[in-house]
Amino acid sequence: MCIALFLWQSHPLYPFLLLNNRDEYHNRPTKKVSWWEECDIVGGRDEIGGGTWLACSSQGKVAFLTNVLELHTCPEAKTRGDLPLMFLKSSKNPKEFAESLKREAQYYNGFNLVIADINSKSMVYISNRPKGQPITVQEVPPGLHVLSNAKLNSPWHKAQRLQFRFKEHLAKNGEGEIHVKEVIKKLMKDKIKADKSMLPNICSLDWEFNLSSIFVEVETPLGVYGTRSSAALTVRSSGKVSFYEDYLDDDNVWKDHVIDFHIQKKLKLK
Repeated sequence: MCIALFLWQSHPLYPFLLLNNRDEYHNRPTKKVSWWEECDIVGGRDEIGGGTWLACSSQGKVAFLTNVLELHTCPEAKTRGDLPLMFLKSSKNPKEFAESLKREAQYYNGFNLVIADINSKSMVYISNRPKGQPITVQEVPPGLHVLSNAKLNSPWHKAQRLQFRFKEHLAKNGEGEIHVKEVIKKLMKDKIKADKSMLPNICSLDWEFNLSSIFVEVETPLGVYGTRSSAALTVRSSGKVSFYEDYLDDDNVWKDHVIDFHIQKKLKLK
């Protein structure tokens, strides 16, 4: 499970700003956010499935993913982590990619996918749930949005709490620079859980309760499950991109780093 909060085309300094927590088993092999050797993509990598939960390209395309909380999943389903890569590697714009995905969305377990092209100011939300219904393709309007493990902007406890606390931070700091390292520490490490009466009642109550905080950490028979990466991706009006990550390394030690680059403008053909 993961959670993402993002500002889209609604801040004077940042056309796009994203805060993201990735939740996974701590013993699952994972690479930290870095440039991928075979392409112009920067992001984390799941070394089991080979995909990613959050990545962007040097051309200004962004993609991030959350799973939909479900009682049952199909072990033979396609790897959802491939979806962000498929968009980033394609020449399609967000709307074109969303339309092309309709034909095969049924072959994946429940997902929420947000894809954007910073240069064209286009962002689309895609989901293949509820099961059996047509795939959701929705253009994302400018503003503040939160994506957890249900539909975009669903009023789950952790989503509402993160949105409220981020709005508080904006109100306190005005329209100036957002210091993401400070924001990650204050907002994305929050372990406050929901009241059990506020849980969605999709699967085990205890499991939902343990997942109901912004920062997740729970002991399971398969090992520790929880937040192992907190990231902030910011794009300035100048085209400068900063990808900050606070991550759990192979020795279970928290480390942080940042990758900076500028979006490459597409050359117009004469």
